[in-house]
Amino acid sequence: MKPVIEVKSLRKSYGSLEVVKGISLVIDSGEIFAILGPNGAGKTTTVEILEGFRAADAGEISVLNTDPAVKGSAGLAWRNRIGIVLQSTQDTAELTVREAISHFASYYSNPREVDEVIALVGLEEKADNRARTLSGGQRRRLDVALGIIGRPELLFLDEPTTGFDPEARRAFWVLIKKLRSEGTTILLTTHYLDEAEALADRVAVMNHGEILEVSTPALLGGRANSKATVTWRDAGVAKSEETDSPTEFVQRLSAQFGGEVPELGIHRPTLEDIYISMIGATHE
Repeated sequence: MKPVIEVKSLRKSYGSLEVVKGISLVIDSGEIFAILGPNGAGKTTTVEILEGFRAADAGEISVLNTDPAVKGSAGLAWRNRIGIVLQSTQDTAELTVREAISHFASYYSNPREVDEVIALVGLEEKADNRARTLSGGQRRRLDVALGIIGRPELLFLDEPTTGFDPEARRAFWVLIKKLRSEGTTILLTTHYLDEAEALADRVAVMNHGEILEVSTPALLGGRANSKATVTWRDAGVAKSEETDSPTEFVQRLSAQFGGEVPELGIHRPTLEDIYISMIGATHE
């Protein structure tokens, strides 16, 4: 099966500043793929090129078997197959939630039911409110609704849960997993490392226009083989030690203390720990 997105040696500059430096990516059908990186890493420019909003300076691009930069290739038929959730939009400020979603539904050949989408994003109580009256998190839910109304084969999500409270974020994660189970391929950019870990099949870490690594969240940066840190308290003093064999080390501690180890803790690097070490290394 041909990848949904395939990028080879993609480059983009603004004047003398090269913001995307020859990156390559392959994203498979039905995959949730996350691009991680600090502000200015080149994430948004890359995604906008894939969405057809910007033209690349060099490289090969295939999105649903189409190069969106080729004139006439990314027409209505291609647009009908993708959904886009931008970082922010204000085009529907004077429409109610239901009116806005109904309006966007008319653009697609096989849209979801409007009330179904309103329920999916948790806006039932705000369905007849104008978009300009919504809170930031509610407005973000409306943005997501507009992105999924057309049953996209490929969904672009740019910082989709900005402004969500923790409960709303987790409800959104359930929705994204549901879309993936229906066969939707999802390209996600996010600053939330727990979000990437909860959702992404694979992640790409990007900085200074380059991709540092592509891997699963569990294996990124050698995470699976990283040392564990064991912490405990001995005679009122907090102690810690890194080890490749935490079980064996804890057994020795237990024997030393004759049973329970005071305030025992075992910590392995989180995705955030690995990400920060990778991004930090590129600034040295």
